[in-house]
Amino acid sequence: MTPLDDIIHKLVRRFKTNDPFEIARGLNILIRHAELDSGTRGFYYRRLRRRFIVIHNGLSEEWQRVVCAHELGHDRLHSGLSQFWIDEHTFFNMGKYERQANLFAVKLLTYSTERIPGETQEAYLLRCGVPRQLHHLEM
Repeated sequence: MTPLDDIIHKLVRRFKTNDPFEIARGLNILIRHAELDSGTRGFYYRRLRRRFIVIHNGLSEEWQRVVCAHELGHDRLHSGLSQFWIDEHTFFNMGKYERQANLFAVKLLTYSTERIPGETQEAYLLRCGVPRQLHHLEM
């Protein structure tokens, strides 16, 4: 088990769910929805010992879930850093932190769902609510 897998396993065991919204609430991370600039789906920040995940309110439920999981990844993996999840940086010029948060999101969203024998990776990820834009990640 990798350190990332271990973090996710402990979160799911502690909160008895892989739902990123439930986990964030359990960790006392405040979730807010706001109209954000185009290209910005969400961001994570800390202020005065409080932690926030802000999600673009124009996103589909599926994308809101992915963004929440991604930003939760920043909270768990990059403590103390405020990260903006901007499309240009996330999908095309991904830095180390964005790649890690994306992988965290995919692993969290697929955690409790077994792959059906003969099911393709793409079909499995779509069934778990992972958008095609994140299917290229090595799991």
